[in-house]
Amino acid sequence: MAAQHELMPPSPWVVRFAPLVPVGARVLDLACGAGRHARLFASRRCRVEAVDRDAAALATLEGIANIRTRVADLEGDEWPCDAGEFDAIVVANYLHRPLFGSLIASLNASGILIYETFMAGNEQFGRPSNPDFLLRPGELLELAGHALEVVAFEQGYAAQPKPAMLQRLVAVKAGFRRPRAI
Repeated sequence: MAAQHELMPPSPWVVRFAPLVPVGARVLDLACGAGRHARLFASRRCRVEAVDRDAAALATLEGIANIRTRVADLEGDEWPCDAGEFDAIVVANYLHRPLFGSLIASLNASGILIYETFMAGNEQFGRPSNPDFLLRPGELLELAGHALEVVAFEQGYAAQPKPAMLQRLVAVKAGFRRPRAI
């Protein structure tokens, strides 16, 4: 059972754009699992809300400063966050399209979204292979583009940490201001 909650290092995509999130920001790590990104942002003195349906995975975050956990079934329960609640939202390896509007609404007027998940073609590398959990080419741009300004976008093959087909996006709300260097 311990291997199920083995902590992977943060995604290089998330690490690359983490400096855009100001120190002290309120960050949502959505479908966080054991919280690799929650830990990253907490170490940067952000106040992190780590949300996942797996209570055992969330328990691995107990006692870590600046992290508050919340068990929520993101696909069965009501959206657990308030509008404008977060300065930043991080999502990695998770897709449930009906949540996207609520996700964007939970960003405040100067918020940033850092998103990375699997896309069509990933079935050749293993899981996920169900089309319900794979983005179509350009889909992440479509989902975010109507409400956010795209800062960076990539899609295609990634060799690390394991071969996969991915889409990656960083997008901001209109009031976003790049933080000063620390």
